[in-house]
Amino acid sequence: MSSLCVGVRSVLPVVQSSYQLLPALSPGVRSVVLPGCLWTTLDLFLIKTLISHITWVCCVCLTTSHPHCMTHTVCCLATCTNFKNKRQQTFFQIKSCFGNPLAPQALEDVKTVVWKNTSDGVQDKGLTLNGFLFLNTLFIQRGRHETTWTILRKFGYDDNLELTDNYLYPELRVPVGCSTEINQLGHQFLQQLFDKYDEDRDAALSPAELKNLFCVCPYMPWGADVLLAVPTTDQGYITNRGYHCQWMLSAYLDVHRCLEHLGYLGYPILTEQESQTAAVTVTREKDVDLRKRQTQRSAFLCKVIGPRGTGKTAFLQAFVGRSVLSKGNASSAFSPYVINTVQISNQEKYLILNEVDVETEFLKASDAACDVACLMYDASDPHSFDYCASIYKQHYMDGSVPCVLVASKADLPEAKQFHGMTPAEFCYKHRLPPPLPFCGLTLDAAGRSIYSRLAWAAMHPHLNGSDLSSASFWLRVALGSAVVAVLGFAVYRALARLK
Repeated sequence: MSSLCVGVRSVLPVVQSSYQLLPALSPGVRSVVLPGCLWTTLDLFLIKTLISHITWVCCVCLTTSHPHCMTHTVCCLATCTNFKNKRQQTFFQIKSCFGNPLAPQALEDVKTVVWKNTSDGVQDKGLTLNGFLFLNTLFIQRGRHETTWTILRKFGYDDNLELTDNYLYPELRVPVGCSTEINQLGHQFLQQLFDKYDEDRDAALSPAELKNLFCVCPYMPWGADVLLAVPTTDQGYITNRGYHCQWMLSAYLDVHRCLEHLGYLGYPILTEQESQTAAVTVTREKDVDLRKRQTQRSAFLCKVIGPRGTGKTAFLQAFVGRSVLSKGNASSAFSPYVINTVQISNQEKYLILNEVDVETEFLKASDAACDVACLMYDASDPHSFDYCASIYKQHYMDGSVPCVLVASKADLPEAKQFHGMTPAEFCYKHRLPPPLPFCGLTLDAAGRSIYSRLAWAAMHPHLNGSDLSSASFWLRVALGSAVVAVLGFAVYRALARLK
């Protein structure tokens, strides 16, 4: 803190003017000793910007239209009502950080003091941002430094007036074979954010609305590549579904960065949770899913593998509703990932497609790890399939990862592959489903069904791929169901006779 004392006498008059401090305040540096700590008054006077940041950390979710959010037992909870004409008016409900909420009369007394000393410090619902800043200035002037420091502590700030690593990066253990997902609590919080900042109620976030949503972050978490990774409107705005998809992708690929962003948005404070980890679920190990032959996961990773020029990028973009004929994104951004939802057995699942450059990324066996592999070849190129066959034999022949072959450019004449056997023969030999045709020029039902097939294979890795596509598999399912029905009827008749 000694660095903050440099230039005290030259800086303090400016600070005094900005805060409209009382003339009686000494320009010197005064200190107050709290248990185990030395706090300087100057530190508190130099945090106007910081306190403003705290208000935005608080205001991202709460609105006057969300009364359930107004019950938090924190010292200051901001609720932003609008951003019209760039007037970012912030309201507060003052409550106690120390265990007991303030009495109604005490709240009114606080508002009265602020109202008498400021022209715009009080609104119908409580204190504005200027009123809150004045109140903290008053605390400091009257020697109540610990009150302001308690507020800062409550919102995760340390001795240097910075958010602590413990707050931004809570400990989260992710064992090998497990994945991380945004859970229902997290989606609820994120939906409240979306509803708050979707000012025109078009179920999409424009660039300006997205910027307002992340205004509390020191940097913009989402770059231009996000617009290529999730479903968007024709104008390129992120849809509600695309918004949740991007958060799921963030949690899956880099959960600690995801927790950091949730921390900036004030998740643990606004939801009364101990940390952001409450918004994330760590799935059980994949080996356990295989043994139990079922999974509770919501997100699955599919690696799209194939030689250059086969249409992998078109395949990814088609998954989020963009064909090669659409205008798309005018920027030079590129995303190797896309994510969207699919319906499997009346359940909504998230499928992540990752375009892989095998020549540079498959350096070791772990690089091939995924929930399902999509091996894509150009049906019009006689040399294309040989590449996929080689990758399959090197990385997926053991059968631990389900594989689906896709024949791209199905609108062009099919060429005879120079591989030793045809793609259909190769699939039959290795007990794989027959190749699925795909055309990037049109997004027909057959093309869209490929993504459901990929998600189904990822959800049921214990089932052989050929079984899923063969008539014999479904015949066995039908016969098994019939046997169960007959046995059930027999048991019912037996019980009826006993009665």
